[in-house]
Amino acid sequence: MCGRYASSRAPEDLAGLFQARLEPREELAPSWNVAPTDPVWAVLERPDRDTGEPGRRLRTLRWGLVPSWSKDPGGAARMINARMETVHEKPAFRRAFTRRRCLLPADGFYEWQSVPATATAKAYKQPYFIAPEDASVMAMAGLYEFWRDPAVTDEDDPAAWLATATIITTEAADAAGRIHPRMPLALDPDDYDAWLDPAHQDADALRALLHTPAAGRLEVRAVSTAVNSVRNNGPHLLDPAPAA
Repeated sequence: MCGRYASSRAPEDLAGLFQARLEPREELAPSWNVAPTDPVWAVLERPDRDTGEPGRRLRTLRWGLVPSWSKDPGGAARMINARMETVHEKPAFRRAFTRRRCLLPADGFYEWQSVPATATAKAYKQPYFIAPEDASVMAMAGLYEFWRDPAVTDEDDPAAWLATATIITTEAADAAGRIHPRMPLALDPDDYDAWLDPAHQDADALRALLHTPAAGRLEVRAVSTAVNSVRNNGPHLLDPAPAA
């Protein structure tokens, strides 16, 4: 799974990289410890509210998908990931898979490996930061949904709508697989257009875009256990852990 990641690029840089328009009034501080239910940057394609013309946009979504049919948003933290193998058929994800796909930019992601107790130390979980060797941005494949809050009577009130996202995961490539069997699925740039196009609704063709990326091109390094707490943040979380 993917339960934490880093996203520190400036929105202007992300907008240029993905050729997307930064939505007005959208702000989000860099984070080296993105956690479930946090707001995150997402690239998606939506029609303009005034003209109806489709366009690629950079906006914030909340991490943890809330299906449109949910009675309440309470289960979002359990919907942070969707498995590549079943995303097209699971009730929580299948409608979004055919109509509401996005990219979630990341510097890299964290996974944990259990370290057994010894005679002098307790058991603990060692975090690892996994990222492209060339320090490029990972474009993690995602889905998004809009949930209507029935407690807000005015549909035009921004508070009436909750926009959420999930990250699609796949079997881990070699470097990441030594730490954890699953990893977020990052799309190749050549596939961005097809993935983001809401008119592209052929499930088989969409699934063909979801192949294991970056095999052999990932860097894995042990980092401080400070990342274990969501209260900690900052670039120091990516520093290599001291040698044991």
